[in-house]
Amino acid sequence: MTMIATLTGKVSEKSLDSIIVDVSGGVGYGLLVPRETYEKASINENIKLYVYEHIRENTYDLYGFTEEATKELFIKLINVNGVGPKVALNILSIGSFNGVRQAIASGNLKLIQTAPGVGKKVAERVIIELKDKVGLISSLDESSLLVGDDAALQDEAVQALVALGYSIPDAVVSLKSIDKSLPTKERVTLALKTH
Repeated sequence: MTMIATLTGKVSEKSLDSIIVDVSGGVGYGLLVPRETYEKASINENIKLYVYEHIRENTYDLYGFTEEATKELFIKLINVNGVGPKVALNILSIGSFNGVRQAIASGNLKLIQTAPGVGKKVAERVIIELKDKVGLISSLDESSLLVGDDAALQDEAVQALVALGYSIPDAVVSLKSIDKSLPTKERVTLALKTH
């Protein structure tokens, strides 16, 4: 059960990825925030934040978001194996809330990997686990594509195309009509020709 659900107060300080919100009674809460929230927070202006408390043996951190939907996406991100709160915050800071959702829904591996602390494997996991949970439909034909399929990621040709800058969905689509029994190098060459 969350003890602090929201905080409303005046922004007294801002530094890097955190802000301090003074609430009534002279109490100031330090919250870690994504870039979009940080940019909306103005010194000496009132702000309402939706709060996520991260309590562990040695840490007690508060994460703040101006929109409840952003907090919900943050919670989805930290439920992905290998994504902790700091990494989730970094992913949310690569763009606007809708931009991040779109990156996940469309399988934009490169954009997600621009977040500090996010390697290829973590970015792939985020896409696989959250692609259908971010509330956006991928622009690709969903019926012909199972990007969430681990088999797609095990395919060496898919991996090769992703290494060349393709998103996972684009790589899968490019290889769809190419004979899987061909050698990997040949499949990649044919995919590059047809794309």
